[in-house]
Amino acid sequence: MRMTAAVRSARRAPLLQVVKSAVATIAAWLIAGWLVPGPLPVFAAIAALLVVQPSVNQSLTKALERSVGVIAGVLIAVGLSLLLGPQSWVVLLAIVVAMLVAWALRATPGTGNQVAISAMLVLALGSSSPQYAVDRIVETLIGVVIGIIVNALIVPPVLVAPARRDLGLLGAELAASLDRLAEALPSVRTPAQLQELMLQARLLRPMQAAAEASIAAGEESLTLNPRRSSHRDDLTEMRALLTTLSPIVTQVIGMTRAYFDHYDDALGDEPTVHAIAEQLRRAGHDVRLKVQIADVAPEPETLTSAVPALTAPLQVKPPASAHWILIGSLLEDLRRIRGELVGDDQDAS
Repeated sequence: MRMTAAVRSARRAPLLQVVKSAVATIAAWLIAGWLVPGPLPVFAAIAALLVVQPSVNQSLTKALERSVGVIAGVLIAVGLSLLLGPQSWVVLLAIVVAMLVAWALRATPGTGNQVAISAMLVLALGSSSPQYAVDRIVETLIGVVIGIIVNALIVPPVLVAPARRDLGLLGAELAASLDRLAEALPSVRTPAQLQELMLQARLLRPMQAAAEASIAAGEESLTLNPRRSSHRDDLTEMRALLTTLSPIVTQVIGMTRAYFDHYDDALGDEPTVHAIAEQLRRAGHDVRLKVQIADVAPEPETLTSAVPALTAPLQVKPPASAHWILIGSLLEDLRRIRGELVGDDQDAS
């Protein structure tokens, strides 16, 4: 493992996020210093810095963690200081007690850390009087409020573009996998080609997970977001498309696995196999069409015919060889794919 991987992210945070954090921190410092005279408003600046998150909903969560943590930490610090006096070792005791209290209350890691940090800062930076404690709590709440306001007013982040990108990539690769399987079924394949086909199909699963995560992040970014009304319909449509594509991913991987396990060179002699291959090409077309209609295609300039290709159920006769297990499996998976794409769940016969 490279040392830089421990301190560097795979993606750079948006510059806008840095600007918003800086604005919130500076504003909290100035306003808290004006409203709460006394020591430097460190608590307000830290609160504002931590509260500015990628979404407004996350900001509220962080604000709650920060507020509860500070209040608990300040109360613990003041109580121990009044009880034991201004001894240096009380700082260490306060940290331990704060950690134990957070553990006993089953606080989140963020809240637990905040309790201990706040207790330490109160004892290390200033007085332990009740008024000092009240001032620090008020100062923290000022920073929290300013952080939320800044994050909500300065172009609140809406994570629709990553969801559209990842869903488009999934749809394109799913259609390509259907085409690859359609090309392979009636052909003679080497073991290396079969292995490559299987590996390519398995790549659909992490792409599906990435699309799910991106859409979930997009939905979360709209929570309590003033700009949510103009993007809600887009994400609803993307969620519906992912719901359609996800079972097809499972069927395509299963079909590829069945073909990989039961392949033999005579498989292409079966007329039904050629018919299944044609239906897979049609299914690939309809997947691209759904992606295109949902406006998530990674290459908008590449148009797909607007006429669905899966227009009728596949009519087949029983296979005349020992391939009936594989062909039956492929037909069942094909029936399910058709059911997802055209809403027709009738058995192929």
